[in-house]
Amino acid sequence: MAKKEKDYILRERKRWGFLGIPWTFTVYTLKEKKLVVDIGFFTSVKNEILLYRILDLTYSRTFGQKICGLGTVTVYSKDKTNPTLIIKNIRHSDEFYETLSEAVENDRIRMKMRQSELIDIDDHDFYEDND
Repeated sequence: MAKKEKDYILRERKRWGFLGIPWTFTVYTLKEKKLVVDIGFFTSVKNEILLYRILDLTYSRTFGQKICGLGTVTVYSKDKTNPTLIIKNIRHSDEFYETLSEAVENDRIRMKMRQSELIDIDDHDFYEDND
C-alpha cells in the first residue's frame, strides 16, 4: 500500500487553558484552498472557510498565553456560518498566522480577486449624502 501524502499545509489543535494540554476536540487545518475546523468527539461538526473569502486576520497573545507558548488568531471573513472565527490557544500561533496570511494572499491571486470585490457596499458607507 502506497504511503499517503498529507493533504494539508498546517494543522493545529486547540489547547486547554494555560497548561497548553490538547484535551479539546477542536482541530484547525489549513489546506491549499480552505481553512477547515473540526469540532467534537461524540457529535462532530466540520466547517470550512474558503481562503479567498477571508477579509482580515488578527494575531494576539495574552500574558498567560505567552508563558505557555500559545496564541490566538482571529479570522474575519465573508463566510455565512462563521464570519468571525477565533482560533484560540494554539501552539505555533505566529507560524499559523503568517502561513494563513500568505495562503489567503496566494489564493486571492489564483482566483484573480481583490479584497474590494468581497466587501458589500451595504457594509460600508461608501456613498454618503453630503447635503
